[in-house]
Amino acid sequence: MSTAQDRKNLKPKDYKSEIKPIWCPGCGHFSVLSAITKALAHLGLAKEQVALISGIGCSSRIPAYVDTYGFHGVHGRALAVASGLKAARPDLTVLTAGGDGDGFSIGGNHFLHACRRNMDLTYIAMDNEVYGMTKGQASPTTAPDWSHSKLTPHGTGIRRFQPAAIALASGASFIARGFSGDPSGLARLVVEAIQHPGFSFVHVLSPCPTFRPEQRAWKQQVHPCDLETTDNPIDAAHAIQSDDGRSLGIFYIESLPVWRSEKAAQRSLSRIEQEFLV
Repeated sequence: MSTAQDRKNLKPKDYKSEIKPIWCPGCGHFSVLSAITKALAHLGLAKEQVALISGIGCSSRIPAYVDTYGFHGVHGRALAVASGLKAARPDLTVLTAGGDGDGFSIGGNHFLHACRRNMDLTYIAMDNEVYGMTKGQASPTTAPDWSHSKLTPHGTGIRRFQPAAIALASGASFIARGFSGDPSGLARLVVEAIQHPGFSFVHVLSPCPTFRPEQRAWKQQVHPCDLETTDNPIDAAHAIQSDDGRSLGIFYIESLPVWRSEKAAQRSLSRIEQEFLV
């Protein structure tokens, strides 16, 4: 176990594993990885007290690149696994990572119920509005007129999924949006999300230069949110619905009851370990 002094001396690079990322050059996920390690170092969290859970997709490779406990799960089930872990080990800081396909398509139902259950989890969703790992199909957040996929050469014609609006309507108690092109600003959002007691949703705009090269323009399009953070869901809904999708910052924070497993809270780690002895 690391001591408080050891943790105080940890730098962002100390939270990176020896495995090198294999994302495409220029992928926004590199900066998300940087933001996460900066946040962990800022908080001085012990590596053995952090677990990073993911599903499937380019973004979901991230647990392998962070030197904490990690679990690379199955498609769309990252929040289900993370919820089970937090219920059994409420002492852990549990982070969940995924992409717009993993989190809002096959994992959409888990997203809704994780928001309303309000367990003390942080969900970092990297959104590039495309299925990058399977070579460029439209995702739930793709604009209806995007026509650069062979599967949808005339666009999907379907209204895009609105992550922040859905999170608010589903009961999330912390909703923010960051940009991978600003890893320091994103790190600050992740720090606040981890510190918030309850379900924290950080929507990250993370460009895919391979299948969505036009997203390089996001660097000039993003801007701070015009409105102050609110704890009023009506004001937050107005801000989110009137937003252009490029605003950065914290939209909504509210103090809501946090779901905890009373049974797990009464069981010590040594008791759990005893149950696994053969």
